[in-house]
Amino acid sequence: MFMMLLAMASAGPNARKCKKERSLALNACKSVMYGRLPSSYCCQRVRVTHAKCICPVITAKLVALVNVDLLTKLITGCGRKVPRRFKCGSLTTP
Repeated sequence: MFMMLLAMASAGPNARKCKKERSLALNACKSVMYGRLPSSYCCQRVRVTHAKCICPVITAKLVALVNVDLLTKLITGCGRKVPRRFKCGSLTTP
């Protein structure tokens, strides 16, 4: 679920940098997966992580576990705009 929190950034870094961004985001936002509100650090990671780094790992299996409406609220709550019908991996936002 939290992986989509980070999916709204555009231009991107190389593969090594992407791996680091995903790791930082996962560690910063993992409590969100357990129903907690995002921390300020999690929101910071949501705002700076590139979609190029996140979208390739958004599989159909992961999408089946994600509440897209809740995820959208979470992303906007962190100050990030969620584009309508944004395609990210196997997920398309409403």
